[in-house]
Amino acid sequence: MKGRKRVEWTRLDNAAKIFPATSNEKDTKVFRFACELMSKVEPDLLQEALDETIEIFPLYKSVLRRGVFWYYLESSSIRPVVEEEGKPVCARLYQESRRTLLFRVFYYKNRVSLEIYHALSDGTGALWFLKTLLHQYFIRKYKEELKGNIPKAEYEASVRQKMDDSFQKHYTGMKISKGNLGPRAYHIRGTRKEENRMQLIEGSMSVKAVLAAAHEYNTTLTVYLTALFMYSIYKNMTEQGRKLPVVLSVPVNLRNYFESESARNFFSTIHISYDFGKNSTDFEALVLEVQKSFTRELSPDKLKNHIERLAALEHNAFTRAVPLVFKDLTLRLANYINNRGITAALSNIGKVTMPAEYAPFIKEFDVFTSAIRPQVCMCSYGDRLVVSFTSPYAEADIQKTFFQTLALKGIEVTVSANY
Repeated sequence: MKGRKRVEWTRLDNAAKIFPATSNEKDTKVFRFACELMSKVEPDLLQEALDETIEIFPLYKSVLRRGVFWYYLESSSIRPVVEEEGKPVCARLYQESRRTLLFRVFYYKNRVSLEIYHALSDGTGALWFLKTLLHQYFIRKYKEELKGNIPKAEYEASVRQKMDDSFQKHYTGMKISKGNLGPRAYHIRGTRKEENRMQLIEGSMSVKAVLAAAHEYNTTLTVYLTALFMYSIYKNMTEQGRKLPVVLSVPVNLRNYFESESARNFFSTIHISYDFGKNSTDFEALVLEVQKSFTRELSPDKLKNHIERLAALEHNAFTRAVPLVFKDLTLRLANYINNRGITAALSNIGKVTMPAEYAPFIKEFDVFTSAIRPQVCMCSYGDRLVVSFTSPYAEADIQKTFFQTLALKGIEVTVSANY
């Protein structure tokens, strides 16, 4: 029809395929990045910034559609609208019966929040979107303060690079080693909160202080806090529970190991395991073993194997021909089996950077995700590290142990929660 805009579609990347099949009201597969500013958010300027940002990230104009054999992203004319925060954190974004965008932008007082459905992007891609949004907001709000000294946006990939499926780019078809199912892991139990709401507990602290504690054990911040999370779980386990290993699922940003500017998903997960029933319960021994596990799991060969395994499914002629309804059932079963081997999850986004000109306008960043089990997410900006626990349970003993242990090390922690 004359004048009708051509609809474009994009296949989901390989890491994204599991999310539509396994997301629901209890496990929305939504995560949030937030930035706390030094002054109150101006909604009109934030909307202008979003209108500009969505043009820079065309994939974010997409809705998720269900085909006969695959899910796919379809371009949409829906305009994203900035809203004042009013929904539960990480509320459901994708519902098969509704045609909606896969992200939302909120504000509340000094805070700007971006929530994203994981099928659209991973943490790195979402952070690039948020940083671009903030850049567009700051150049509008602080024209006089910047005095024409507008810094360049940090992420300047081309549209093609942003849309790149990096799993396919780095797929070689090489022979891969078979994955081994690990032992059944210890599972944390608790009282579920009403209406599938999540408990959110955050601790803000000095990066330098945590690094000093980590250096006492000759290790990194990530290894130290991973070990502390595992130790906090152990301290709250029953004697019966200690017969099973504690296994953490840890996402890995593959862009740190393989060339990619993609704003889509390009991550894998590794498992960090420790059996307190069979090994020393001394914290120093735990740190050493966690450090060895990270070194082993982050080897180039193992990470390459992850990419090959994920991408191989799409190159399998039989898999391609299987109708989506059966693929969904298979993915749900695989997800169930995988979850049997996981106690909790931990994700460290790392250091968030912004142009120095914007430092006077920003207090801190934080990140957290929907969770069917207790999960830790963390990121830092300047000297502020924010560690966020999300959990479907009302109990908070593990979180209490974690933050009290840091406080006993002399680290000043400011704790907040969504009670």
